[in-house]
Amino acid sequence: MAAIVRLSSVCRRGVKPLFFQTGLLSRPLVAALQEQRHQLTARIHASQALSAGSASKAASLHWTAERALSVALLAMAPVAYFHPCPAIDYSLAAALTLHGHWGIGQVLTDYVHGDTKIKMANAGLFLVSTVTFAGLCYFNYNDVGICKAIALLWSK
Repeated sequence: MAAIVRLSSVCRRGVKPLFFQTGLLSRPLVAALQEQRHQLTARIHASQALSAGSASKAASLHWTAERALSVALLAMAPVAYFHPCPAIDYSLAAALTLHGHWGIGQVLTDYVHGDTKIKMANAGLFLVSTVTFAGLCYFNYNDVGICKAIALLWSK
C-alpha cells in the first residue's frame, strides 16, 4: 500500500495510477466495518457487569480465595502425610473438590458459549463436584481415608 501511495505522489502530472482509482477502493465498506467495531467496543466497555464496582470486588475476592485455597492445599500436603487424621481427610476432601470445581468452572467459562450450553455445563459441573465430594467423604468414612490411602500408595 505504501508503494501505491508513493507512486501516486510521483504521478501528479495528470496520469493516475491504475490501482489508486477511487472505483477500486472500498472505503464505504471499510468505514462501515470500523463503525461496527467501534460500536461493539463501546458496548463491551459500557456493559454493566464489567463496570460495576461490586462485580469487580466479587471477582477480586474470588481470585483471592482461589489463591488462598491453593496455598492451603500446599500446606495440607505435609500435614496430611505426617499427621493423618479424619479432620485432615475431610478437609482434603473439601479443598480438593472446591479446587477442582473452581478450575473446571474457569475452563467452562472460557470455552462454553451460548446460554443453554452454559447452564447445562454448570449443572453438570455442580453434579460432578457433588458426586466427587460425596465419594471422597464416603471413602473417608468407610475406608482408610485419603491420607492413609496416599501413604499406602507411596509405601509400595
